[in-house]
Amino acid sequence: MDAGLTALLGAAVGSLATLGSAMVTGRVAARSQFSQLRRQHRRDAYANYLGAVYDRDVALDAVRDALQANQPELREVDERMERFAAQVRGVHRAAEFVILEGPPSVVEALYRVVHAADDLAEVMRRMVCDAHAGDTSPKAADTALAAEREHLLHQAVKGLRAAAADVLGDSRIRI
Repeated sequence: MDAGLTALLGAAVGSLATLGSAMVTGRVAARSQFSQLRRQHRRDAYANYLGAVYDRDVALDAVRDALQANQPELREVDERMERFAAQVRGVHRAAEFVILEGPPSVVEALYRVVHAADDLAEVMRRMVCDAHAGDTSPKAADTALAAEREHLLHQAVKGLRAAAADVLGDSRIRI
């Protein structure tokens, strides 16, 4: 074979190998970039949801505090319930992003938080209705039930944090 043809074939093979290597490297880099972007979107969605849950829980604590008096100031209770309702809407809005970003393990954990929060809110709404009716007879039992359901909510939130940390691959997140 002619030396010039051999050099040309060698250059062509080298060029193809370089091109193939560049394509593989570019593809790997694009996948890595996509993975990092997806992880950041998930992290933001999870953090926003947990922040909204915290704000809602603070608003619910304010309702509970207003109900502790023997004769609760009903206007104050109602104002705090309105703030709580506004926070609940924020939680629902933030939940949509968690559902969108997934994955199913985190969404399942989110639904456990939603159900636990609904169970607690149900007790608190009943306590508000009883306060409006002037009925204090179930107050002690409802206060104990609210504390139990608050504990269950706290456990569900811990489960969500663990699921999120697992998906994000972040062992620094403490439960």
